[in-house]
Amino acid sequence: MRGCFVTGTDTGVGKTVVAAAICAALRGRGERVGAAKPVVTGLDEATPGEADHELLAVAAGVEPATVTARTFGPPLSPHLAARLAGAELDPAALVAHARAAAAGRDLLIAEGVGGFLVPLAGGYLIRDYARDLGLPVVIAARPGLGTINHTLLTIDAVRAAGLAVLGVVLTPWPGEPSTMEASNRETIARLGGVDVAGLPGTALDPASLAAAGAALPLGAWIPSS
Repeated sequence: MRGCFVTGTDTGVGKTVVAAAICAALRGRGERVGAAKPVVTGLDEATPGEADHELLAVAAGVEPATVTARTFGPPLSPHLAARLAGAELDPAALVAHARAAAAGRDLLIAEGVGGFLVPLAGGYLIRDYARDLGLPVVIAARPGLGTINHTLLTIDAVRAAGLAVLGVVLTPWPGEPSTMEASNRETIARLGGVDVAGLPGTALDPASLAAAGAALPLGAWIPSS
C-alpha cells in the first residue's frame, strides 16, 4: 500500500487533524484516498459530525463506516473501552478493515489511537497494527514544553518497530513561534534526524484542511503515483 500511518506522542495532540489534512491535500491533487482508524472512542463527548472517523471520512470523501471498525462512547483506551462494553477487539479484523478501506483507492492514510504504544487488545498495540499495515509513519506532536522528550521517544519506538519515520508535524503551529517553539522544532529535527513541519490551527471543512495539508512536504513524504 502507498500512504502513511499517523501516530501521536500522546492523546489530544492533533493527530486526527493532521491525518485529515493529509487526506484532504492528497485528494486535492487527484488521489483516491482511503482512510482508516482501528477504533474510535469518546463518542459520548464528541461534537456531532466531528468524531475522528467522521472528520477523516469528510476529508477523504468516503463514508464514516468505511473508516473505523469499532466505536465506543467513553473516552478511554480502546482495550478498556471494549472490555467495559463487553466487547472483544480482534486484531486481524481491525487490519482487514483497514485493508478494505484501501481497496480501490490509490493510497491509504491510517491513524492510530492515542500514542504509539497504546494497547488495542491484550498485548496487541497500536505499534503492532501499524507494523501489520506496513506504512511509513508521520508523528503528530505538540509544539510546546515537553515535546522534545515525547517526540524523540516516539521516533525511537517507531524505528525500533522497523518502520520508517517520514516526518514530524508540530501542531497547532503558531504564525509567530516563540523562541522555545522554534528551538523545539530545530532540536527534534537535529536529534531525531527527521523533517519537522508545522501545521497551523485550521477550520475542519475539506477546503481548509486541504490548504493546511498542502503546506506539508507531502510531495517528499508521499510522492504522486
